[in-house]
Amino acid sequence: APREIIDTSPPTSPPLTDPPGAAPLLPPMPAALAFLSASGPRPLQTHRTRLPAASPLRPLLAPLRRQPARVSNPVAATAAGAAPGPSGEGEVKLENINDQKSPEGDGLKSKVVLAGLILCWYASNIMFNIVNKKLLVAFPLFPTVTLIQFMMGAVAVSTLWLLRVVKFQRASKDDIKAILPLAVAHVLGNIFTNIAIRQMAVSFTHTVKAAEPFFSVIIAKTFLGATFTPYVYASLVPIVIGVTLASANEVSFSWPGFITAIAANLAFQSRNVLSKKFMGAVKLDQVNLFGYISMLATLIMLPITLVVDSASWGPAITAAAAAGYPLPSLLLTLMFCGLYHYGYNQFSFLVLRRVNTVTHAVGNTMKRVVVIISSILVFQNPVSDLNKLGTALAILGVGIYSQVKSIPPKPKKTEAGAGGGA
Repeated sequence: APREIIDTSPPTSPPLTDPPGAAPLLPPMPAALAFLSASGPRPLQTHRTRLPAASPLRPLLAPLRRQPARVSNPVAATAAGAAPGPSGEGEVKLENINDQKSPEGDGLKSKVVLAGLILCWYASNIMFNIVNKKLLVAFPLFPTVTLIQFMMGAVAVSTLWLLRVVKFQRASKDDIKAILPLAVAHVLGNIFTNIAIRQMAVSFTHTVKAAEPFFSVIIAKTFLGATFTPYVYASLVPIVIGVTLASANEVSFSWPGFITAIAANLAFQSRNVLSKKFMGAVKLDQVNLFGYISMLATLIMLPITLVVDSASWGPAITAAAAAGYPLPSLLLTLMFCGLYHYGYNQFSFLVLRRVNTVTHAVGNTMKRVVVIISSILVFQNPVSDLNKLGTALAILGVGIYSQVKSIPPKPKKTEAGAGGGA
C-alpha cells in the first residue's frame, strides 16, 4: 500500500507526488449513490419519479421521499438551549430534527436499511478522506479542489430535484440572505480542512478536528450566552489533553497544518452559531438547505479560484500527470471526490431521520474513529504509543460530550424566584 506523503512545506509549495507506480485511487461510488446516474428511462410523474417496484434503491430513497415539504430548520432549534455538537469535516449539522424517526418502525427491514445507510455514510466519508488526500498531494490547488467539491454537491442535489426524488423548495430572498453567512463559513471550513489534510496525515488531522466541541462551547458561550452543565466542561478536559498528547511527537506535525485544522474547527462551529442567529425564520429541509449552501459556496469560490489558481492550472495539470493522474483521470477523481463529499452529508441526514440525535452523535464519533484507523491502514503512516493514547483520549472526550450535551443546565434563580415569586 502506498505510504502517505506528508507535506511540511508552506501551502504554496510545488506539488508533491505519490511513490513511483502509485495508481490513482478511484473506486466506484457506494451502491446507494447510483441514483445520481440514470440507468434507463424513468418516467416522470406529476410530483416524483416512480421507481420500479423491485428496485433495490426504493428502501434507501424512501427517507428522502417521505420528508415533509417544509419543516422548521433543525439547526435553529438548538437556540432553545441544546448545546451545539461536532459536525465533522464540512458536514452540515443536523441537530434536533424534531427527534423524528422513520415511520417504518423497528422491524428487521428497517434495521437492515439503517445498517445500509450507516455503512454508506461511513464508506463515503472514508473514501472522501483517502481520495482527497491523494488528490491534494498530486494536485495541491486548494481553491480548485474545494470549488469542484462544492460544484458536485450542487450538481447532485440538482439531479435529485430534476428526478423529483427530492421535492424542490424555493428559497426567498430573505432565505438566501440568511443562508449566505452559513455558506461563507462552509467555504472557510472546507478550504482550511483541505490545507490541513495536505500538510499533515489524515489521521492526525482528524485527531485535531476532534477538538470541535471545545470550540463549539467557547463560541456558543461567548456569542450566544449559552450555559452548559459541569458535565459538558468536564468532557472537554480529555479532548484537550488528548489532542495535546497526540501532537507531542506526531511525525507529520506542521504548524501550517495544525493552525488550519484549528481554523477549520472555528469556521464550522461559527456556522452553527450563525445558524442560530440567522436561520430562525428559514423553513427548509436539510437536503434543500445543503443544496443552497453548496450553490452559494460555488458562487463564492468561483471568482476566488479564478484569481488565485487559474495561472497555475497548466503546470499543476502537468505535474499531476507525471504523478500518475493524466487529465481524464484527474477530472474523474475531482468529480468523485466531490460526490463523496456530498454523499457523506446526505447519508448523515438519512441516518438522523431514523435515529435520535444522541444516537447520531455517537455514530458520528465512531465514524471519526473509523476514518482515523482506515487512513492509518491505507497510508501506513507511523503512529507512536503517545499518539494512540492522545487520539483515544480525544475520541473518548468527544463521545462523553455527545452524551452529556443534551442534559439541560439548571435554570438560574431570579430574585423573585428566590423570594417565592409574585
